[in-house]
Parts: sequence; C-alpha cells; structure tokens
Amino acid sequence: MEPAALSQILSSFSGMFSQVDHPNLIVGLEVSDDAAVYRINSDTAVVLTVDFFTPVVDDPYSYGAVAAANAMSDIYAMGGTVTLALNICGFPPELPRDVIAEILKGGADKVKEAGGVLAGGHTVDDKEPKYGLAVMGIAHPDRIMTKAGAQPGDSLILTKPLGSGIITTAAKAGLAEKKDIEAAVANMACLSDKAAGILISFGITGCTDITGFGLLGHASEMAQKSGVHIRLRASELSFLPGAGEYAEQWLFPGGTGKNKKAFEAGISMTAELEEEMVHLLYTPETSGGLLAAVPSEKKDGVLKEFERLGLFCRAIGTIEEGSGIDLV
Repeated sequence: MEPAALSQILSSFSGMFSQVDHPNLIVGLEVSDDAAVYRINSDTAVVLTVDFFTPVVDDPYSYGAVAAANAMSDIYAMGGTVTLALNICGFPPELPRDVIAEILKGGADKVKEAGGVLAGGHTVDDKEPKYGLAVMGIAHPDRIMTKAGAQPGDSLILTKPLGSGIITTAAKAGLAEKKDIEAAVANMACLSDKAAGILISFGITGCTDITGFGLLGHASEMAQKSGVHIRLRASELSFLPGAGEYAEQWLFPGGTGKNKKAFEAGISMTAELEEEMVHLLYTPETSGGLLAAVPSEKKDGVLKEFERLGLFCRAIGTIEEGSGIDLV
C-alpha cells in the first residue's frame, strides 16, 4: 500500500485507536509522528514504538543488529532514551536454530549497547523471516522532539549519510561490492543515541528519522506537520560509498517509485540533478539518520559538538515560511 494511502486510513480511524482527548497522551496516532508519547508525571513520559522487517542483509547477526537499531531509532527521534525492548519474530520452521540465534544475538547486543533491557518477546511461524522490536523509552515531557517542531529560520541537519536502501537492494541482486555492503551495514547498525543526546542538550524540538519514506518523504512530513517550507541544498547531501553508482544502474527498490508518487506533488526541483539522483532521494532508508531543525543561533554549537564527538553531521537546508519542499 502506498504510504500516503496508509496514512489516510490510519488517520480516519484515529478516534478508534487512541483517546485523542486523554490529558496524558502527548503524541498519539492522530498526529502521525515517529512514536507514541504518554506522560507519567511532570518529569517523565513513556515513548513507545514498534518496527520489524524482512532481512536487508544476508548475515544473520547483522540483520538482527540493523533491525534493532532501526526500531530504536524512533525513540531517539522523539528525544527519548531506550529502557525496555521485546522481540518480534516471524521465522520459517525450517530455518536453522543457529541462524535464529544469531539474529536474536544481533538484536540483543544492540539493545544492550543502547543501555536498555531485552525482556522477552513473541515468535510465530512465517514463510519469510521477520524480526524487529517493540521498544519503550523515557523522556522529559517538556523535551519531546516531533515532526511539528520546525520553525522558520531554523537550519536543517542530517546525522547519517544516505544510500542504505539502494545498497541493500543491489546486494540482494548480487551486484553490490563487499566493501559497500560493509559500510552500509555499519551505518545502519550505528545507534542514534549520541546524536539525539546532542539535540536534546541544545533544546531542539523539531526532529524525525529517515527511514521508509526516504529523505524527501520524511522532509515532506516535517514540512507539513510544522506548517513550513523546507529548502534542501543538493550540494550538501552525502551518500554512502557505492550509492551513486547503483543509482546509475537503476537498482532501486520498489518503494522508491511509491514514495515518489506519494510525495512529488509537494516538491519542486530548482537543482539540476540527474533523474537517478532525484530517485535516490525518494529511496527508502533503513535505520537512517536524524533530520533535525536547529535554530540558527544554535547551529554552530550543534555542529561543533558533533565534530567533537567524531559523529557525522551535515547542514543540508533551511526552514522558511510557506509550505512544501524546494531542492536547490
């Protein structure tokens, strides 16, 4: 199902699935953000999310680690820290036990790295392996980051390079180089905990993570939820090794075309880009970086802190009054 259609269906049933007027529900289904947020008291809110998918890489351990990092990314995008996780598993009965063990170990190690506790889960028989996590985090109720937090005058930053989706698709086709796959796996398995910590320390309120809708899809969501215009600078975008070459070979996953169809009406292209590079910006990412709106007076401090910690970060655009996206 196309992402825009799914979003409309979920919105139409928001009254059935969530208590919109509940005083403790800070973020719920009706606002379509990265995770749900429920206030426990004046100092603590619970952040809840769930995510799972079929293998994106061949190595079982890496698959588990990437799936876990991807699931926890939504907690970080909301300004939370990971506390508790449950496995969600769908495995074919004939899948070797040692393979299942490696998948689960990859996920468990990532939860441990995040400082959380993996406390069980649920498994069903399925024709194709599926793995992920239901994750609980905590955050201060007054420091929640959302897609609606961008303001005119902000700078837009991205905390990971792009391209994981097309590299994993090329790998499935047997056309990706080993070094490119390794770089993509390392990028996807990298937690966004430190990046989120920097943003929280600077009081950032506008944030999302780049996953299934690609850069342009998630930027479009931020623009729509915040009621702003986003100007992206194509020259500032960074890509994983090999991503451009696989785009030239047109090795895009099916989600690329669906994202383009769903979001292109709100996007204008001032930049002179090859068609394959435009498609790359619609391509789904797995465990991508945080996309954050940083007030201009805090931009230099945020970038210097990322540099001090040796973390990737690029200023890729600006927030303006208006609506939609302009790629310049």
